[in-house]
Amino acid sequence: MYFCFSKEIRTDLHMDYKKFHVEEVQGRYITYDHLKGFISDLTPPFKVENIGTSVRNQSIKSISYGQGPKRILMWSQMHGNESTTTKAVMDLLNYLKQNNDGVSEIASCCTLKIIPILNPDGAKDYTRANANGIDLNRDAQERTQPESIILHRTYEEFNPHFCFNLHDQRTIFNVGSTNKPATVSFLAPAFDIERNNSPARKISMQLIAAMNNKLQQFIPGQVGRYDDGFNKNCVGDAFQMKRTPTVLFEAGHYPQDYQREKTREFIFYALLNGIQTILKETITNHTIEQYLAIPENGKQYVDILVKNLKALDNRLGDTKVVPIQYKESLLDDKVHFIPEKASFDVLPGEIFGHKLMNCADETDLKWLKKNDIYKLLT
Repeated sequence: MYFCFSKEIRTDLHMDYKKFHVEEVQGRYITYDHLKGFISDLTPPFKVENIGTSVRNQSIKSISYGQGPKRILMWSQMHGNESTTTKAVMDLLNYLKQNNDGVSEIASCCTLKIIPILNPDGAKDYTRANANGIDLNRDAQERTQPESIILHRTYEEFNPHFCFNLHDQRTIFNVGSTNKPATVSFLAPAFDIERNNSPARKISMQLIAAMNNKLQQFIPGQVGRYDDGFNKNCVGDAFQMKRTPTVLFEAGHYPQDYQREKTREFIFYALLNGIQTILKETITNHTIEQYLAIPENGKQYVDILVKNLKALDNRLGDTKVVPIQYKESLLDDKVHFIPEKASFDVLPGEIFGHKLMNCADETDLKWLKKNDIYKLLT
């Protein structure tokens, strides 16, 4: 066991996050082209390497920092349309670049290796899958895709003590059965079908408990626990099977934040707190019970919930609500949110809306017409 004594890294309500926010990397559509300027400005002690190429021969990069004994491997945009954590990783690198309090301790205690975009073709197309239509998070065992081979090779060569598997989740998730959106969710992946607790999985749970404690300062009640169903073909489960403590991060919805600029801030805090917990050897200060107390994600949210349809047509009086969900579509290098009528297996009273609209309200009605939703109601 390695011990490092460090300054407390300030990640509280008074931290000036704006100092670390990488302004040139914003929005939902993030490719290597958007990161190019920031990454090209990284000089020693950062090390940028080309670690392989994608199906379409696009370069896949890793960024290393530090020379400490505790090795942490992170990868983002395994799913090309899940970009929030990539933005948070850029903020983390910017924090390290500015040599803030505690940074020297991170460098001396930890070695970070970060793959900011594992699936550059999917990122370019804004799709979950890679250019061959394969979900890389179902390719952990067979490794049929070049991106899967690159991640596995990096894992074997780096031999990490911890893995951070960075993703986005949809806006449908709420925390438990509450009307709180799951702005951030975590998972300590299972390593077997029975979902037993190995020593590595227990460490993952304790580390998540630490990060959850920190995030409750910023988004109380808005941290959820992702489903832990076992699938050996998922990368997190596969690395957990190799006895490496692995944490799944899921960046979700914050009210009115469809570009996920607020959520990236919370992921940044979680990453920084996770690193600090590792280097300070305070994982055991947190318990498995604290992890299990994090409510599991529900699936009770829609983007827009429209009520009082009888104001449009008396024949619709029995229709209590109409749920509307956005479909994300890439057009001219920008993600557009296209409203579609949604169907849910829960009762109307159990559906929550990120935006509530009332057809009896003239202002709401004008908004529904302006945003191409009125036509979906009848």
